[in-house]
Amino acid sequence: MAEFFPNIPRIKYEGPQSDNPLAFKFYNPEEEIAGRKMKDHLRFSMAWWHTLCANGTDMFGVGTVDKSFNTSDPMDLAKAKVEAGFEIMDKTGIEFFAFHDRDIAPEGENLAETNRNLDVIVDLIEAKMKETGKKLLWDTANMFGNPRYMHGAGTSPNADAFAYAAAQAKKAIEIGTRLGAEGYTFWGGREGYDTLLNTNMGLELDNMARLLRMEIEYGRSIGFKGNFYVEPKPKEPTKHQYDFDSATVIGFLRKYGLDMKLNIEANHGTLAGHTFQHELRVARTEGYFGSVDANIGDMLLGWDTDEFPYNVYDTTLAMYEVLKAGGFEKGGLNFDSKTRRPSCGLDDIFHAHIMGMDSFALGLRMADKLIKDGRIDKFVEERYSSYNSGIGKKIVDGTATVQELEEYALAMGDVKTNTSGRQEYLEAVMNQVMFG
Repeated sequence: MAEFFPNIPRIKYEGPQSDNPLAFKFYNPEEEIAGRKMKDHLRFSMAWWHTLCANGTDMFGVGTVDKSFNTSDPMDLAKAKVEAGFEIMDKTGIEFFAFHDRDIAPEGENLAETNRNLDVIVDLIEAKMKETGKKLLWDTANMFGNPRYMHGAGTSPNADAFAYAAAQAKKAIEIGTRLGAEGYTFWGGREGYDTLLNTNMGLELDNMARLLRMEIEYGRSIGFKGNFYVEPKPKEPTKHQYDFDSATVIGFLRKYGLDMKLNIEANHGTLAGHTFQHELRVARTEGYFGSVDANIGDMLLGWDTDEFPYNVYDTTLAMYEVLKAGGFEKGGLNFDSKTRRPSCGLDDIFHAHIMGMDSFALGLRMADKLIKDGRIDKFVEERYSSYNSGIGKKIVDGTATVQELEEYALAMGDVKTNTSGRQEYLEAVMNQVMFG
């Protein structure tokens, strides 16, 4: 089979002193940290859509990267992407991948033809998985690109669009089941609104829950054993997305009794006005932590730039939450990231993944050091120590009444024992642990 990247060797760990651009400086997959190999902590995944499909097109210009892989026929191109994708994973050591259905095969003239196209490519992917041992982290259905979904899929006012979406997701779940996917993600797409003047919000939310429930029940009925995820995302492409952030999605899942977890994307968190760590902390605290889309956004731009992660403070605090959650069960770090439009060489795909993998490897190393150092955990424990005894313990135990709290407050006179939150000290501790 043709080699699409003949000038790229297998990427190896050479350590932080190496000046080889095609080597890992911090990601040593077999090295053990916190009781696991790095590769098992991080569970890196290649995103099919950005790595093999995105060609640099943006709202102001056409593509800048040639990802035709020496063919123009849509099905031949889909087959070539399978070969190219597994070559990329082989050379970077990435063990997982993720895709939308429309990433791997083109749409046909109708749903039946589209499904036949998918079956052809899934045959190839399944064969490559058996040959290489690579695994499917999760798959999903693109229910936002085609004009039929201009008003949404599960939230569309058009029942025909809802029905088509249900059939499309059914097929994607069947593919995930066949390939042993560890998850299936429902990305909101256009599930939102631009104006309430034309929107029945209650019906749209009820219908979205109906779609999710029927797909989950179908998946379990055919033996799908992975996690089902919802991916919080604000703003894009509608002015208001129903899956705005972690807290909003958790409220939705609890309201409708849906057994799902969250797939958290860093860039979506910042677009929602939160930090990456905040979104992970909410999911972890509430018991909905599942998987991660690893990227970063440009804080000066108001859209989803999907840059490869490079900020080690972000990756450290992210891996701090992952470790505190007990690590990934079936999720991982999926590089929902694309090279910048001027990075127009195919070798930039490798430089980007090396940088992203090293950034999260550093984050893992630093998060482990922060936890072992213990000063941050100890400070937080001491800060809330008033709830370990006396009136605080009664509050936590649920035995205090409002009358008792009033009597306590009247006798106290005023609050006199507030202590400093010492934010600057804790930030200094983080710097010392990371760079000392």
